[in-house]
Amino acid sequence: MIYELALVARPEATEEQLTSLKDMVAAVAKDFDGEVLLTDDWGKKTFAQLAKNGSRTGHYIYFIYKANNEANTELARRFKINELVHKSLTVKLSDKDAEAEAVVKAYKCPYSKSHAGSQTDELDKGADKDKRKFAKRKACWFKANNITADWKDPKTYNWLINEFGKISPARVSGISRKHHRFAETAIKRARNIGLVSHLAGRFAE
Repeated sequence: MIYELALVARPEATEEQLTSLKDMVAAVAKDFDGEVLLTDDWGKKTFAQLAKNGSRTGHYIYFIYKANNEANTELARRFKINELVHKSLTVKLSDKDAEAEAVVKAYKCPYSKSHAGSQTDELDKGADKDKRKFAKRKACWFKANNITADWKDPKTYNWLINEFGKISPARVSGISRKHHRFAETAIKRARNIGLVSHLAGRFAE
């Protein structure tokens, strides 16, 4: 199976310590019949909302790897006892190892330095880029533009979050119930990893 992992290290972590975290993820994937397919260092980011322990920033590292499900249990155990790890998020991308190349090739993220981009890049070049929030549509915006809300790409869902951090209901946004569930899941994941605020329309920078 193919997974993506976002790891938030404490801001005081040194380059050597960050390298040790990357090596640890690679070693665990290898131990469980897999390998790391992509490692992307997003660098230090300011959280969208102050963390419970008072932290304002964290160092984000992103991975795509293939391994069996037991690898996730082992990684979670190691993260829990590692003082350098502040937060982590693991999401299954595919059940088929054969799709690994396509998954890696499709990866892009606004926070990335080497794979910068968004699903909405082509749309933002057009004249309708500011109409997604207010236009009354007969068709779902996500379905019409062949886009799915992605937790690591706020451009795909930021227009659904109001100034108080609330998610607009489907009856207001005009999107289908299916894509509303996708967007809601993406936003909750982004909140958990510090990319989106729970209380305001703020995003990590």
